[in-house]
Amino acid sequence: MSAVEINKDTYLKWFESMLLMRKFEEKTGQLYGQQKIRGFCHLYIGQEAVVAGAISALQPEDSMITAYRDHAHALAKGVSANSIMAEMYGKATGCSKGKGGSMHMFSKEHNFYGGHGIVGGQIPLGAGIAFAEKYKGTKNVNVCYMGDGAVRQGALNEAFNMAMLWKLPVIFVCENNGYAMGTSVERTTNMLDIYKLGLGFDMPCAPVDGMDPVAVHNAMDEAAQRARNGEGPTFLEMRTYRYRGHSMSDPAKYRTKDELEEYKAKDPIESVREVILKEKYADEAWIEEIEAKVKQIVDESVKFAEESPWPEASELYTDVYVQQDYPYVLD
Repeated sequence: MSAVEINKDTYLKWFESMLLMRKFEEKTGQLYGQQKIRGFCHLYIGQEAVVAGAISALQPEDSMITAYRDHAHALAKGVSANSIMAEMYGKATGCSKGKGGSMHMFSKEHNFYGGHGIVGGQIPLGAGIAFAEKYKGTKNVNVCYMGDGAVRQGALNEAFNMAMLWKLPVIFVCENNGYAMGTSVERTTNMLDIYKLGLGFDMPCAPVDGMDPVAVHNAMDEAAQRARNGEGPTFLEMRTYRYRGHSMSDPAKYRTKDELEEYKAKDPIESVREVILKEKYADEAWIEEIEAKVKQIVDESVKFAEESPWPEASELYTDVYVQQDYPYVLD
């Protein structure tokens, strides 16, 4: 029995949230090309259903942690577009005070714990956050995202073992977009069904259509209920696809145009738009209104980032240690 039902409001929220993710990312790509955003930058375009479908099945108190393709996750958790864009600009008003950039976004207020550049580094951290929730006696769940390349890290095996042993309230999610950077899954493993890695730990696991927010929602809903009931973790393999390269410096020549078009035909935003119109949840006028609203949010985020100040030089010495007068920071 679903704890969080899918209804008209769910579809309307999915459309708006996924459209914001898509348009925000498209603008991010443009700004990177203009060198307004520096460093590494990994876009989420095409994978929006994996986050939108998860958020609709979770509670605001639940936490989320992910790798460096993190802009959409931050938006979904409620971090403002202004503070995310400012962070990518390296400005003081960014959600990480301009110190994290594209890959390292945090918001304690929104229970969003990054944004991690070390491949697989977030997996044991997600288990640790879940351990803290269990220790404190809450019913909160942690959702720990990783890419298909990160599942090769030894830390995954250690985290899975402890999570099952201690029945931690964590949902491990592999966002399998087919490629670890430019290397296909077929070239990195003999076992193409990544979700089966959970079987070695007796962990409930399943493949999920990551292009369909309904499938994602239902799988996450079931996993969240299990975690809240003290039954431990779940491992979900979300089979999705990114339309752009691994990062902005990747021309993605390792895949065919036909493969790309095959997945674009399953675009989650267009699929949700079709359901909204078919079921008469809203009309074209509402669609246009949301498109205008999203454009305004994105445009305002760029203006905010452009006009925000750079961090002061003294900020180099803050946020390093909890103890303000830690003796090993020298002038």
